[in-house]
Amino acid sequence: MKHYLLLLAGLISFEASAQMLPGTPRKKYLRPKKDEECAYVLNVTKNTDEDAEISASVTRLAYRPYAELLTEITELRRLNNWADSTYQRRFQALPAGGMLVVTMYRRGAQNADPALLSVTARDKAGKELLAVPALPEGQGRFWNRDLYMSKRSIPFVKTEDQQSVYVTLNDAKLKQDFEYIVNAQ
Repeated sequence: MKHYLLLLAGLISFEASAQMLPGTPRKKYLRPKKDEECAYVLNVTKNTDEDAEISASVTRLAYRPYAELLTEITELRRLNNWADSTYQRRFQALPAGGMLVVTMYRRGAQNADPALLSVTARDKAGKELLAVPALPEGQGRFWNRDLYMSKRSIPFVKTEDQQSVYVTLNDAKLKQDFEYIVNAQ
């Protein structure tokens, strides 16, 4: 009986580790799933589910439109009694197309290096709108148990009108693509 339980535990651990093998394509949803944390983003690949948490390959994308960023700095100005120069500096630094926030959770601080991720964004016609070969590097910070988290914000491109933009994050270490649809404002 002990042998069977040991064999079963070995098979389960092998199955969990097989999902982390580099180059294994990500599973996709039948229809893109609305992200729980960001209303503007739809997940195409299954990268925030229970399997991703087991294999420590959770990657999230959030989009913050220009109007939301402007509202935030206006409220901060009101709450903190900023001088006009501080507000103007922050206002000038706002990206016209909004901001993409990439968050990755990995096992080990060196695996949570955002420099391993590259970002490409395309419109419906396939025209490339944004290409970032590597995010700014750095070590991940301890998150919980054995996970480390890295978060990076990158300016997004301004689109002429509201449209769906297809964003792909490529992880060089996992050799996997994480696909999203962003409803740009």
